Amino acid sequence: MKKRRVGPRVTLVLLTLVALGAWLYQGDLPAEAVDAKYTSPTSQFLTLDDGARIHFRDEGNRTGLPIVLVHGSMASLHTWEPWVARLGETYRIVTLDLPAHGLTGAVPSADYSSTAQLRTVQAVTSHLNLEQFVLGGNSMGGGVSWRYALEYPESVLALILVDASGPAAWYQARREAKPDKASPLAFKLLGQSWFRAIAARIDPYYLAVQGAKSAYNDSPVVTDALIMRYYELALRAGTRDAILGRFNSWQGPGRQSEDLTVLTQPTLILWGREDSVISVATADQFQAAMPHSEVIIYDGVGHAPMEEVPERSAEDVRRFLRALNRDGV
Repeated sequence: MKKRRVGPRVTLVLLTLVALGAWLYQGDLPAEAVDAKYTSPTSQFLTLDDGARIHFRDEGNRTGLPIVLVHGSMASLHTWEPWVARLGETYRIVTLDLPAHGLTGAVPSADYSSTAQLRTVQAVTSHLNLEQFVLGGNSMGGGVSWRYALEYPESVLALILVDASGPAAWYQARREAKPDKASPLAFKLLGQSWFRAIAARIDPYYLAVQGAKSAYNDSPVVTDALIMRYYELALRAGTRDAILGRFNSWQGPGRQSEDLTVLTQPTLILWGREDSVISVATADQFQAAMPHSEVIIYDGVGHAPMEEVPERSAEDVRRFLRALNRDGV
């Protein structure tokens, strides 16, 4: 058989790719080192039956109304620290890291599905003996929140949706109603199979920088410390593989029918008008679908109002929760 010769141009391309890969290569950080930096005195760890170790915090007024808060994609429970600081004197606030995120990271089952997310929330709330609570979430965590309310309606007293992901049926509409600003590059790249094939070993620092600046609308809260938090948590041993497992297992919007009109809980919908991840138009979709909801839009704010405008957003949550109390909820 005649051997096929590799031309000089192909050789050059291959050598360039090898060199580029070596330049961009970044190994994992030891989990123990990352955990030591990002745990707090209130951090706790719950080991589930499948071996998953879930990082959570139970903070604030232990006699107050419990609020459970769920972070978004690529984020962690640290995103809720501004609300914990402002609301904790009155309310009991529980935050947690979902599988493939934060200090929970990779789990033995490699199950990073929406079902696994609901199971994680249910495990933490059951562990803390929380029979009823207010449930809130940002971005993906907002989607977890309303899905949990559909699954366990008797447990959820009220919902707080912060720039939340919507039902599968809204997926195409969300794509057509793209935000004006450029979205985080990491989400676009992770949607590409070629990138996922190499992403487990490349240095994600510049993606963390661009992603934070885009998602937070170039807010001054995007400090070196915030960027390093995203960066180092992503590099925690096993987490990049877990992130890729989550994106590889996603099958698109599917045909699942999710009817939000059956959710009768009072719902507060908070949104940044300059959100580059999920269009602000989605807030109107939520309000139209949910019979007992109100919307607050923050001008000049991006995808994370709880961090970008913590005082204003926390005060809006406080007002909403006071009204619940007056109504006897």
